[in-house]
Parts: sequence; structure tokens; C-alpha cells
Amino acid sequence: MSKSKEAAAASAVLEYLKKQNRPYSATDVFSNLHKEYGKTAVTRVLEELAQKGKIKEKVYGKQKVYCADQSVFPEVKDTEMKAMDQQIVELTDKVRNTQAACKGREAELRDLTSSITTQEAKAQLAEFTKKCCQYQEKLDKLKSGGKTITKEEKEKVYKEHEAMVKQWRKRKRMATEMLDAILEGYPKRKKDLFEEIGIETDEECKVKMPQS
Repeated sequence: MSKSKEAAAASAVLEYLKKQNRPYSATDVFSNLHKEYGKTAVTRVLEELAQKGKIKEKVYGKQKVYCADQSVFPEVKDTEMKAMDQQIVELTDKVRNTQAACKGREAELRDLTSSITTQEAKAQLAEFTKKCCQYQEKLDKLKSGGKTITKEEKEKVYKEHEAMVKQWRKRKRMATEMLDAILEGYPKRKKDLFEEIGIETDEECKVKMPQS
């Protein structure tokens, strides 16, 4: 790093520590300066500033922490400290209230953006009205002269359907048992056997057996 660049880094680091007036590690300073200067350069600058007495260095095990020299700051009276503490409390409350207000506005914005527009509502109303008219026409036709089935015919259809499902289930079980017996002595996979003899399963045909 050139001397001018290093001097700029030293000035930026010193000014940052004075402005924040709180302890930081070299990594913290490097990150908080938005990585404008290399981490190695920041670490070297911090060590040099500490050696020159411009900042303070504290060592905690393997960790080094740096902060501004407190002697450069004017002495603060107790009354001023109390006033600042009160200001902190007031500002904290203000921030809390502002955050709550922002959340309320965000919720309101979500509600507004998720709602449909007047134009969309009119289009949906027109579509539903049209469908209702179509359904009403079909209903009127069925009531006026549409062909209906008797209770006996309906029961007959249900019984025939139930009998067919029982046959389906019975034949499927028989086929499964036979295929399992063949597979006991078959050297390949089940899929290979099915392909060889041309079997299509219900799943492959996308059909599902009705519940009994």
C-alpha cells in the first residue's frame, strides 16, 4: 500500500473510532468501513495508532480490541449524562413507535396490493353472472322435459357398478398372485417381465380402483 493510501486509511480508522466511541476488533473496523481498505492494512494501521498512543488497545486472550483514547473527549458532567440518558430513552421510544407505525403501513399496503381492482371485480362479476345463466338454462331444461331416471334404475346402475368393481378387484388379485409366482423363478426385474409379456398396470394407465 502506498504511503498516501496508508495515511488515508489511518485517518479514516481514527476518525471512525472517535465518531463511534466504542470498542471494535480489526475485523469489525474492516467491515464497518465497507472494506474500502484491505484487512491487513486496517490491522496494521490499528496497531500503529495504538503504538503512537492515538487509540487504546485491549487484549483479551487472542482477541485484540481497539477504541478511541478517552482523553481526547471533553469531560461530561453528571447533569449532561442524565440529559443524554433521557434523550436516549425518548429516541428509543420514538424509534419503537415509528417501527410499529411502519408495520401497520406495511400490513395496509399488503392488503391493498392483494385486493382486486374495481375493473377486475366487474370482470369477475360478469363471468360469474354468465355462468349462473348457463346453469339456470340447463336446470330449466331438465325441469321442463329433460329425461330423468327412476329410483329403481339408479339402484340398478349402482349395483352393476359395485359388481364390476368386485370383479376388477378379484381379477387384479389373481393376476398379482400369478405374477408373483412367476417372479420367484424369473431372473430379471418385475418391470422387465411386464414389458416382455405386455402387461400394463392400473398406475400406468392412470386409473384408480374405486373405494368399496
